[in-house]
Amino acid sequence: MTNSVAPNPDTLRVGLVSVSDRASQGVYADQGIPALQAWLEGAVTNALHIVTRLVQDDAATISAALIELVDVERCHLVLTTGGTGPARRDVTPEATQAVATREMPGFGEQMRQISLQFVPTAILSRQVAVLRETPDHAALIINLPGQPKAISETLEGLKKEDGSSVVSGIFAAVPYCIDLIGGPYIETRDEIVKAFRPKSARRPPVA
Repeated sequence: MTNSVAPNPDTLRVGLVSVSDRASQGVYADQGIPALQAWLEGAVTNALHIVTRLVQDDAATISAALIELVDVERCHLVLTTGGTGPARRDVTPEATQAVATREMPGFGEQMRQISLQFVPTAILSRQVAVLRETPDHAALIINLPGQPKAISETLEGLKKEDGSSVVSGIFAAVPYCIDLIGGPYIETRDEIVKAFRPKSARRPPVA
């Protein structure tokens, strides 16, 4: 499914991939893609062009979807959900690494740090983040948890009741990463997640 938006240079092209045998077979409704899309639409102020894929737990199928989203659909950011545990059918990290040109290990480290605030089984998570680069395009690919609540916690981080941060969410670092690989300048709603950039990389506020 593709959600088209009139083109402009600040449009963020995002691929959303939900990995699930049963959801892809229609046994139950997928919850991952709706959760990801709702979070992005609430947090990001840019125009969004969202392309979605619902696939089975199969490494070749997942890799093919990621390659299509980056090389053909020209997504700047690809978020996957599901298939990152230790079960035999959980192969999303391997499929992601198979299409990578470089790894971004800090994202996986931070995701586990956030999840460990809730459950000790977070150490079983194998989420990774990578870059896929072609001669004229690059994208950041991030594996996220499978549950909608865990998706938002991972992206936003943990906050106190007064709104101050306890553990930073991973999305705070995404806009600057996209800057560095040649994508659009992403702006966010600070009350959800505040994008971090060094002062030299910040655009002046729009008057």
